[in-house]
Amino acid sequence: MTLAVRLLQDRSDAEEAVQDAFVQAFRSLEQFRGDSAFSTWFYRILYNRCMSRRRRRRGAPDTIAFADGEDGDWPDDSPAVDDEVGRSDFQDFVAGELERMPEHFRTALTLFYVQEMKYEEIAATMQVPLGSVKTYLFRGKQQLRRRLQKRLQAEVRTV
Repeated sequence: MTLAVRLLQDRSDAEEAVQDAFVQAFRSLEQFRGDSAFSTWFYRILYNRCMSRRRRRRGAPDTIAFADGEDGDWPDDSPAVDDEVGRSDFQDFVAGELERMPEHFRTALTLFYVQEMKYEEIAATMQVPLGSVKTYLFRGKQQLRRRLQKRLQAEVRTV
């Protein structure tokens, strides 16, 4: 589901893509040869489903849905709350930056860090050479690092 949400940037589309992938995997189970791990085979099916959905909706504008903030009390100033808010802000920042990255960087980073796939599995899933996976991960991490540094510098200036 995480991969689908990252690729499609829409939870309902991601849910449908995952469901379609499971159905297709079930129907194609006898075609699984065992040349790779089952998870790699399934992720490739899911990746293809997501890309098909993106191509179909390419004419529609990309939108990002943000959850409404909860009404209620403001958090207190205790250190534990500050740490949790900071961690949440950082996670939101990283998720937002991933959404803005080119698809191949976003996919490689998600498969590596979230799905904990090995380079070879990512290459098989994305159907790209191993060297490309390494490049995507390296450049994707560089982009995230640069954007985080810019954000931190901007926050230091405002303090």
